[in-house]
Amino acid sequence: MKLYPAIDLHDGKCVRLYKGDYNNVTQYGNPIEMALKWKNMGATFLHLVDLDGAKEGKSKNLEIVKKIIDEVKIDVELGGGIRTIDEIEYILSIGVNRVILGSSALNIDFVKEAILKFGSNRIVVGIDCKNMLVATHGWLDVSEINAISFAKKLKEVGVKTIIFTDIAKDGTLEGINAIQTKKLIDEVAIDVIASGGAKSIDDIKIAKEIGAFGIILGKSIYSDAINLKDAIEEFED
Repeated sequence: MKLYPAIDLHDGKCVRLYKGDYNNVTQYGNPIEMALKWKNMGATFLHLVDLDGAKEGKSKNLEIVKKIIDEVKIDVELGGGIRTIDEIEYILSIGVNRVILGSSALNIDFVKEAILKFGSNRIVVGIDCKNMLVATHGWLDVSEINAISFAKKLKEVGVKTIIFTDIAKDGTLEGINAIQTKKLIDEVAIDVIASGGAKSIDDIKIAKEIGAFGIILGKSIYSDAINLKDAIEEFED
């Protein structure tokens, strides 16, 4: 199992949103300093989200992403507003290890093209949900697309890893949605990274027990509800 500290980028700063609400933002300062902090606590892979990019449909924080890669020297995945093959190519060229497709993944042909060009190890799809319905455009719009059905289609075109976020849990410290996450794992048989709501070591334990490939940790490590160093030592394979 892999633990991914999250760094959400907004106006060049490290922030956390509450339930995906852009009007409910907590700032945590310099993203490079936070990246270094998590690396020093044992993290080997960071989960980066360009919140401005997700909202506007175009990457906005690539300069700071490149600085994290160059200065902290750590593996990263990046999501948020990535809509074209050219963007994916450029983002990978600056040192990002994996690109996360969100709203753009609703175009299954686009996902297929990206995987054929860059490989399934470089392309991850983020499924962000409210009541198992897929949300898009920085979580501002909720569709009628069922997450399970969507995940099955993604698997058919070669997707190997999905990041599953329950928006209603994200940033709340209310615990992960283990029931829905397990349902996705069991019904689709795909690598699933759990995201949203982790509040304690118990959530990491639960994620591992239900077969999650990994878990993304955000507010829980920023608020010290989870000690990242201890968690990595206990749970990472």
